[in-house]
Amino acid sequence: MDTIASLFSFITWPVSWVIVQFHTLYGAIFGPDTGWAWGLSIVSLVVLIRICLIPLFVKQIKSTRNMQALQPKMKAIQERYKSDKQRQSEEMMKLYKETGTNPLSSCLPIIAQSPFFFALYHVLAGIANGKTIGVINQPLLESAQKAHIFGAPLAAKFMDHASKVESLGATLTDVRVVTAIMIVMMSASQFFTQRQLMTKNVDLSVKTPFMQQQKMLMYVFPVMFAVMGINFPVGVLVYWLTTNVWTMGQQMYVINQNPTPGSKAQAHYLDRLIKNVSTHGEVRGKKRRTIVQAIVAKGPDRNANERKFITTLSKQGFAAQADGSVVKSDTALLEAEGGAAPKRQQPKRQTKAQRQGGAVQQDDAAAKTSLTKGSTDDSAAEVPDEKRAEPQDAKPKQDAKPKQGKPTAGQARAKSGQRKGQQRPKHPSKK
Repeated sequence: MDTIASLFSFITWPVSWVIVQFHTLYGAIFGPDTGWAWGLSIVSLVVLIRICLIPLFVKQIKSTRNMQALQPKMKAIQERYKSDKQRQSEEMMKLYKETGTNPLSSCLPIIAQSPFFFALYHVLAGIANGKTIGVINQPLLESAQKAHIFGAPLAAKFMDHASKVESLGATLTDVRVVTAIMIVMMSASQFFTQRQLMTKNVDLSVKTPFMQQQKMLMYVFPVMFAVMGINFPVGVLVYWLTTNVWTMGQQMYVINQNPTPGSKAQAHYLDRLIKNVSTHGEVRGKKRRTIVQAIVAKGPDRNANERKFITTLSKQGFAAQADGSVVKSDTALLEAEGGAAPKRQQPKRQTKAQRQGGAVQQDDAAAKTSLTKGSTDDSAAEVPDEKRAEPQDAKPKQDAKPKQGKPTAGQARAKSGQRKGQQRPKHPSKK
């Protein structure tokens, strides 16, 4: 560890200078030789470094978003080359190269702050060995050696001998208890941070090498910190515990405010957004409107969480608009409830008996109309003079009878007992 730390000695002077400036501030409040003054100086160093790394963190978020946008294409590659894992990996790498996406971008903040970590380790190792380093002169060195954090000297380690710990004004038991608790907290915070990323902010419907890498890091990092932590000075453990807590809080904020599409975090976010819309009747905030706008623009490509969001809005009488806003819509409410959307009603299918009966009624009505019309025409016709003189009791002419045509097809079918289709001919004796 000392060899690696010496490689970053070029940054030792800036790190020691920042620590001294914060120590001057906190020393005026808590006393220059107290653990609070030196411990808070290290915590403030972490905060300053992480603030400087915010642009890099934003780049990490954008790269993660690019990975999420590639999820459908990754899934297609997996299904296409299901039986050929090597070809599948080659196509994945090709896709990363074409889109300019780096699956290792999640490690960028850790890589960027590594020089500061090793520089701080180099400074604290010099304090433990009684050597002035950077801007830390002899008076500051003596003050740092007197500083204790919960009874453990700032420069003490878990694996130090009892004689060395006693020279720093502490006992080996105090040092090991404090360092063990800090190592456990450091490993637990790292594990929780990685597990939160894997369980809440990942679309589990798509399996990618990126997910496998994150799952591996979830177990590797805590074990690595636990093994290396026994060789870290207490001041370095304070540094690393602080940066882990910062990372955990920063990630919780990102997951809650900008979750991955298709993840559990997105489902929880959209539930909160629906409650907000129900309370205020509108989408409040530019960021929320941007998310709603993106969901509307997806159309049929929405995932299950987004479809549920649109459906729930409709049930509450809201319709999401293309600009990210929502409006009251009775039509959306009716459609969501399966109600009176003005649709064309299909005629009810009739049984065969109903269709036959309807045909008979139509034929009968047509026949009656024809008979009535024929009777009217016959009575209106002129009668010859010689026929008017005939007695009244004379046999009526055949023309006076209404002419009846052959029975229609409907009337023929209306006869009871008659079967449809071709009829068997009667026996000659029954004619």
